[in-house]
Amino acid sequence: MDMDLTLTPIAHIENALPSKFGTPRQSGLVPELVSRVVFEPGFRDANGIRGLEGFSHIWLIWGFHLNRKAEWNPTVRPPRLGGNERIGVFATRSPFRPNPVGLSCVVLERTGTDSGIPYLIVSGTDLADGTPIYDIKPYLPFTDSRPDAKAGYVDSRPRKLLEIRDPDGLFFNLSEEDRIVLQGLLAQDPRPAYQTDPETMYGMRYGKWDIRFRADEKAVIILSIEPEDAERVK
Repeated sequence: MDMDLTLTPIAHIENALPSKFGTPRQSGLVPELVSRVVFEPGFRDANGIRGLEGFSHIWLIWGFHLNRKAEWNPTVRPPRLGGNERIGVFATRSPFRPNPVGLSCVVLERTGTDSGIPYLIVSGTDLADGTPIYDIKPYLPFTDSRPDAKAGYVDSRPRKLLEIRDPDGLFFNLSEEDRIVLQGLLAQDPRPAYQTDPETMYGMRYGKWDIRFRADEKAVIILSIEPEDAERVK
């Protein structure tokens, strides 16, 4: 049976996270992270979002556009298990799947139009800048929420937040909004789960800022926060 299907992006995400590194691994982990859903030409009809403003949360169906790996593997190493234990790909949220499609529940802050072009402002996203959106659906709490649901191995591996240490007070060079979001992102420990050397220096981008840090099992230590080269800043 021929079931091939071509998906056309209806929109894309705009935010301050240009790469996978530093982007939250799941939606809702950094509620302060705000993104804009920008509709593509051909889907810029405000009638398409009529009534959506009455919902507090929405589902985004999207594509893993930053993946470089072409083939899929039946097992992966989820970060929640330390990055060393393998488990079936269909028991994880791994981006390396037979079809690179993701599903995220996010807060719908507001809807709007700009010169007649519709847009959405959402928060708590786990998507990098430029992520293609294939569909948008309202979240329905009476059907989508399952308080008695089990979470498998995730139940026994609670999420641990890291302390943020800023010995030189570098965060005070940022706006309050950027400071809050960046602290939330770094507390999630963006390092690959299998890299635990506390002497390794890591770097991530957030908007125009280039952040360098080290981390151990308890804390993230900020080493530098500097503006990116002006030619590389959007």
